[in-house]
Amino acid sequence: MTHHPTESGEIERRELPAAAAQAVRDTAREIAATIEGMPGLSARAAATLTDPTLLELIDTHAARLPGSVRDVLRPPATAAGAAIVGRLPLRDNELGPTPSDWRQAAAWSGEPAHRHDSFRLDLTMLLLARGAGEPFGWQGQQGGRLVNNIVPSRGHEHEQSGASSTTLLEPHTEDAFHPRRAQLLMLGCLRNPDRVGTTVSSVRQVRLDERQRRRLGEPMLPILPDVSYGTDFHRYPATPVATVGGGEGGPTLRYDPAYTPLDDADAEFRSAYDHLGTELERVCRTAVLAPGELLLVDNDVVVHGRVPFAPRYDGTDRWLKRVNIRLPRPRHPAEAGESGYGQETVTPFATESVAAQGGAAWMPTDRPPDR
Repeated sequence: MTHHPTESGEIERRELPAAAAQAVRDTAREIAATIEGMPGLSARAAATLTDPTLLELIDTHAARLPGSVRDVLRPPATAAGAAIVGRLPLRDNELGPTPSDWRQAAAWSGEPAHRHDSFRLDLTMLLLARGAGEPFGWQGQQGGRLVNNIVPSRGHEHEQSGASSTTLLEPHTEDAFHPRRAQLLMLGCLRNPDRVGTTVSSVRQVRLDERQRRRLGEPMLPILPDVSYGTDFHRYPATPVATVGGGEGGPTLRYDPAYTPLDDADAEFRSAYDHLGTELERVCRTAVLAPGELLLVDNDVVVHGRVPFAPRYDGTDRWLKRVNIRLPRPRHPAEAGESGYGQETVTPFATESVAAQGGAAWMPTDRPPDR
């Protein structure tokens, strides 16, 4: 793919005032210290970040953060559908080594030897996400955690998931298979020594003729769950979905070619789909995040991916944190009838607006799904 530098595109650049950025980090430290002082609560709170006491602290403190925090975390406003937010104060020596996989990262948040830093970083991301909307997780992904860790992992180099590295992570809608996928995706960079780029492409910048748009607007093919959710979903109905939608705000996109059975479609549809892929490549922009920077992606408009890179596996690899965020934004009513392949959301911050969109609450058990 040809990747254009962000300087020549329309990706928004926003700056979090230094005082506000420091307030977020200080607040995370304060919450961590409060939790540490509650015997028996700390490890449980760090396990999935859904402990009720912790959630109350997040809600209370997020409401007290400077208004500039919420302002810079508003959804992207341009046709590019993405914004880079800089920058949180972050020192490499406070991170410790890049974990070998998400399980190790999650374990570190609950271990006394690592918790001081790892837990605070999770809280920082959760405070920011709460300022943007309603953070949520997935019961079947990363143990139900509200803050996911994206690191290269041995044995996953070539798969289409966040754990890959040496292969191109193809442009995709996050959790495209599910009707309750995020409206806003937040990626926070902790470490990126090789300046690995995250790609973004907006459906609002592509060129489709009337016939292509009509065919892509038909619910022709299903989108299957990606490998991070396992493989136990074949007993659920595979509902065809529309690739390109429409509305007052402009076209929307639901796209994940790696998990779409394109061979089942007719030639005309495949041609339109291929043309869409070519257009998404044409308008592709690359965001190279520095430590402390955030990337906001409008998941209803933009597909994102990642360029290939050579993993080091020496504790210095690229390390991102990801949070799914729900906004009070309706989707097509037809999506309400989809099964979601049995995957349930973890929605401890759910409000009536989420319930109206079909959000399902899930509280963690002692042994959450290990995928």
